Amino acid sequence: MKPEERLAAAEWLLRPETQAIFAALDGDKGRTRAVGGVVRDTLLARERDNPDIDLATVLTPDEVIARAKANGIAHYPTGIDHGTVTLKLGETLAEVTTLRRDVETDGRHAVVAFGTDWAEDAARRDFTLNALYCEADGTLFDPLGGINDALNGRVRFIGDAATRIAEDSLRVYRFFRFSASHGGEKFDPDGLAACAAAVGQLGHLSAERVGSEIMRMLALPDIALTLGAMAAIGLIEIDADRVKTLKAYETLGGFTAATRLAVLIGDRPAEVVQQQWRLSNEVMRAAQTVAAAAEMVEQDRLDEAAYRFGEVAVEGLALAAAQGGWKPDRLAEAARSLAAVQLVPFPISGNDLAGLGIKPGPALGQELARLERIWIDSGFALDREALLAQAKV
Repeated sequence: MKPEERLAAAEWLLRPETQAIFAALDGDKGRTRAVGGVVRDTLLARERDNPDIDLATVLTPDEVIARAKANGIAHYPTGIDHGTVTLKLGETLAEVTTLRRDVETDGRHAVVAFGTDWAEDAARRDFTLNALYCEADGTLFDPLGGINDALNGRVRFIGDAATRIAEDSLRVYRFFRFSASHGGEKFDPDGLAACAAAVGQLGHLSAERVGSEIMRMLALPDIALTLGAMAAIGLIEIDADRVKTLKAYETLGGFTAATRLAVLIGDRPAEVVQQQWRLSNEVMRAAQTVAAAAEMVEQDRLDEAAYRFGEVAVEGLALAAAQGGWKPDRLAEAARSLAAVQLVPFPISGNDLAGLGIKPGPALGQELARLERIWIDSGFALDREALLAQAKV
């Protein structure tokens, strides 16, 4: 199927709810079009289940809301200051944004005015492969020729790269993310040069926005070369050894964000990285758990890694192998050993020790941990009675 034929046959577009939203917003008259990622990835046969549907329209936000009300479509003013209204019909969500033109920008916030010029709307977007629109009937509208860049894996800024970055400095990070996700980790020279020139001018960006981009990058299949390129221009801190580890990890087929983050943290204080990118405690715990599992694997404590970390031990094994440059036979042997571990629950509890007369508190916890250590060192062989016999009452 040709790329443009995929649009007309796309599930998200043919969905009755999507067509009803188009109909309410004059999609048949070309006044509302799908735009951005859902169009781009459909053309590239990279559709996801229930993708985000972004619509661009010449209708003002007030008109969008009025049309939604008249047609029984739920509406939410999720970004009304910038012309965005989210519509919901059934289980289908569509984020509808009125065409805009920038009046003033400071690299972080933009003052916009609503417009009706599709070419002007396209010109204010970031990359040519994101300025792709789709009519209600699936016809491609491509005012900037972005389809050729999309199909050939070229991530190019629209117009002057430095100007696009000046409008929103986060586009420096987005350039690298899209170069990894849609550009085969090849970098447009003009875009790369503009990003390098902007590195010293990004202090105003919020840590949350940067951290969100970083985490989205870390979840991509191939990112090592991209992170290396970012480090080369001073955008992030990562040395050649860690880039090598990340590349080895990818060669093993791994691409979880937690493991990549564990590599980026390395031997730095975790709180420094967390603060730098405003990462959640949950995200940090996931990375630290993988790192702890990898440390146990490196010490040939596979049984304990499986017991303490469950399925995360597999990621720990991959990280240990990548960091240590393991040969395939060593990795295969370790993987077999890990798969053969028979997990059983620790056979005693604090109540058992309390029954022996140990008072609840720190001493009981310490004794429970000591007995757990003995049990692990026995290869999980000691049963409840044998362990309680060794309790220090």
